[in-house]
Amino acid sequence: MDDPAWPAVSSLLDRVRTATALEVDPERGRRVLFSLQVTARSYLGALALNTGGILADHGWFRLLGGGSDHLDDVASVNNLDGRRGTHQPPPFLLVGFDALGGRFAIDGGGLGVAAGEVCYFGPDTLSWGGLGGGHADFVTAAISGALSQTFAPLRWSGWQDEVAALRADQGLSIYPPPFSREGQDIAAASRRAVPVRELVYFYDEAARQLGAPSA
Repeated sequence: MDDPAWPAVSSLLDRVRTATALEVDPERGRRVLFSLQVTARSYLGALALNTGGILADHGWFRLLGGGSDHLDDVASVNNLDGRRGTHQPPPFLLVGFDALGGRFAIDGGGLGVAAGEVCYFGPDTLSWGGLGGGHADFVTAAISGALSQTFAPLRWSGWQDEVAALRADQGLSIYPPPFSREGQDIAAASRRAVPVRELVYFYDEAARQLGAPSA
């Protein structure tokens, strides 16, 4: 592949101490890349082929790639395994999670933001909103720390140590929840480690009950 994206991502990782690329089994990475039907010229393909995922900003961001221990691959998360050539592109493509169970997805037309834009479903809003760029922009910003100000309202003093202690498939359950009036001060809330899948289900169910748009 001419002009692959991985050298640019790898160079960025080499310059940042708060992000780590997880190892991936080469054969699994190739299968995931094939399921995605993209090339290694894209950042999406580069992460699938060369990493098991990336833990960025002390592990706050979990960027999906080819899959590793405790972090699913981007194809299986989006139910793309074995679906080559038989379906239309998905309405959105999940590409990452954060430490509170928030989700990142590329809008394929189903999120109502903008096709190709990476959107965020937050535990404080229970709705999707655009981050203002595509997947390459998102990966670069997450690794470099450029999203720190955007996510500052969801962070607290000492969050780095709490988040770094989590496994890649774990997140912090906040009580009272961030979408409630009582839970807006996360520093004063109760926090405990739970599976990310549990958080995703909880926030989707909360959005459904409250009539907020959810995935």
